[in-house]
Amino acid sequence: MLSPRLLSRSICLLLCLIVYEGDAHVFASEPRAQGLVELKRFPAREAHQAVAVDEHAFYAISSREIGRYDKQSGQKLKLWSPPQDSHIKHLNSGIVIDGKLYCAHSNWPVSPLKNTIEVFDAASLRPLQTLKFPKTTGAINWVDRREGKWWVVFAFYGKAETVKQTRLVRYNDQWQPEAEWTFPEQVVQRFLPNSNSGGAWGPGGLLFTTGHDHGELYVLRVPEQPGVMEYVETLAAPLAGQGIAWDATDAGVLYGIVRKQREVVKMRLKQAE
Repeated sequence: MLSPRLLSRSICLLLCLIVYEGDAHVFASEPRAQGLVELKRFPAREAHQAVAVDEHAFYAISSREIGRYDKQSGQKLKLWSPPQDSHIKHLNSGIVIDGKLYCAHSNWPVSPLKNTIEVFDAASLRPLQTLKFPKTTGAINWVDRREGKWWVVFAFYGKAETVKQTRLVRYNDQWQPEAEWTFPEQVVQRFLPNSNSGGAWGPGGLLFTTGHDHGELYVLRVPEQPGVMEYVETLAAPLAGQGIAWDATDAGVLYGIVRKQREVVKMRLKQAE
């Protein structure tokens, strides 16, 4: 028979386990062991905000520079820096579509806020076009393309009530907004005190998103009707938040960055067993 003291300790331990299990269920955004496996790292001085990728190269993106690198060797092929009188202040992400590099850009944290998408020729990094958004709230952090639509996130920073305003907006080809969604509570809690930094449509028609610096991917399902996105799972990943990009030429391969080391990381999504 257990002594009263030992019995008391056993009960306390049991209660702690129950509470822990409950918390694990509620705060489902804690990363799982199953996630993405690192394949290779490349030093890239511009790897401060994001990375983009196409068939032959990856693009390391800083606030005001873009470096184009050979995908296999990591050799720098091209560097773009803006002229002194350029309006470029804060590039945030990039995606390559049909030979063009589309970069989300804002003048954050300056007021009034100005959001644009900067379009470059991917091979030469020659600027082609600036797509200006009308007056909006929130800083544009990333852009992606899926099923004939443009998808853009406008981010808010600070306290939880402010960060909750971060939203995903779907646009048609005339850049008219069609619908918008916000992030689920458990993901917002992982963003704090920052916001959603990167995002890209990935396998299974799911949206993979990042925060500012955690080594995690928040996997979301975007419902047909506007509202709140559905949380699916959190995956551990060898990156540190910021902008990400799926390699359309290599199924399951994702590129991310570790800004403190100025590195681009190539990784592969582990398949569930």
